[in-house]
This record gives sequence, structure tokens and C-alpha cells, in this order.
Amino acid sequence: MQNLPPNKKIILFDGVCNLCDSAVQFVIQHDKKDVFRFVALQSDLGQEILKHIGINLKNIDSVILYEPGVAYYYKSSAALQIARSLGGFWHLGSIFRIVPTGISNQLYDYIAKNRYKWYGKKESCLIPTPELKSKFL
Repeated sequence: MQNLPPNKKIILFDGVCNLCDSAVQFVIQHDKKDVFRFVALQSDLGQEILKHIGINLKNIDSVILYEPGVAYYYKSSAALQIARSLGGFWHLGSIFRIVPTGISNQLYDYIAKNRYKWYGKKESCLIPTPELKSKFL
């Protein structure tokens, strides 16, 4: 994939989900090393990345962490890798890796299935402020 910033990890997220928006804001606030960039799954670039890594949006109900040229992660694996990359206190979240992936993904799926009901949904994707614009692709 071209036109992606070098040495950045790309978080693909549901741009209309309030829970996902809160998670993005959390990561931005704690991304002290400026590791992450963000792309809404619904955007053209989000669709292009999904196609490039071989994921059909209809089959995914998850945040995806894409490390260009390295790997991609989704569901609980993505959340754990993001926490790990934040470092510091948040790195402790990787202790949850001891939970079998099948179990952590079941919990993830349950939350994902109910996220609109519990947290609501926006009419359109987040428009970043001028200060945050560089974080979004």
C-alpha cells in the first residue's frame, strides 16, 4: 500500500460508533510516542486497506490494527496490541493475553454486537479538529 505514513501503526475503526470514537480519543491522548494513525472503516482509504489485507467489511465488526508490511490484528488481539504499543501503565493490559483468544474474542464480540445499543451511533464519521487532523488519514 502506498501513501501510508512510514513507521506508523494504522487503527481502522467504526467511524459512526460512539464507543469507538471514545476509544480513538483515548488512544490519541495516551499515544505519547506518536505511533498511531486512524482511518474510519467506512472511508475510501479504510476500504482500500481492508481490500489490501483481504478483509471484507461485511465480515468484520471490529477495530483493526494494521502495521504496514508487518501484520494486522483484529478484535481482542488488536486491542491488546494497541495497549502494548501505548507502553507505560497501559502495557499491563497485555496480561490479558493469558486469556485464550477464543474467550477474549467472545467477550469482544458481545460488546461489539451491543455497542450501538449501549453507546449510541453518530449520523456521520468524526471530523477531527485542526490540532488532530494529522492523526487521521
